[in-house]
Amino acid sequence: MAAVTSADDRFAALFQAGDEHALRLAYERFGPAVHHLAARTLSSAADAEDVTQATFVAAWLGRAGFDPARGSLLGWLLGIARRKIVDHLRAAARDDRIAESARSLAFFVPAAAPPEAVVDRLVVADELAQLPGDQRRVLELAFYDDLTHQQIAAVTGLPLGTVKSHLRRGMARLRDRWEVDGVTPGARAAGPSRAR
Repeated sequence: MAAVTSADDRFAALFQAGDEHALRLAYERFGPAVHHLAARTLSSAADAEDVTQATFVAAWLGRAGFDPARGSLLGWLLGIARRKIVDHLRAAARDDRIAESARSLAFFVPAAAPPEAVVDRLVVADELAQLPGDQRRVLELAFYDDLTHQQIAAVTGLPLGTVKSHLRRGMARLRDRWEVDGVTPGARAAGPSRAR
């Protein structure tokens, strides 16, 4: 029995050290278990295959974090697979919400929008395009996808505090630009904004 453990330890050490042959062997040896876990939870074979592949990619990229003293290589891979399954389910739920929202809007035919509203939308889109990439993405997720701060952090991988800072700075920048340009939404109908 000790020889098996010793061989497993050597195999895990080779994987952790970046031996590509060990990666191929790990996939052949543990891939079926990872795939079985994914297939049991997910609705399609394609999704299970995607999660299996994502698990091994993440394991390979994060192999330095594997600690044989804390458990087996299989246990570590299954832990990564569980996180990838949760990520996949969250993304699928978000996609379902977006699709449902789009379906509900497809039946809504608004009255012709006044020209001012169309111009306001174009100005907002233009001002958003001027923001740095991370701020723009966070604002789009918050306002177009109606995600919470925590959901935005999960989608983008940004810390929650950074998400809140991006929202605050992005909104402040948009407000400043609108006030400077005199293009606050609805300002054309009411006349130029008064100085504060």
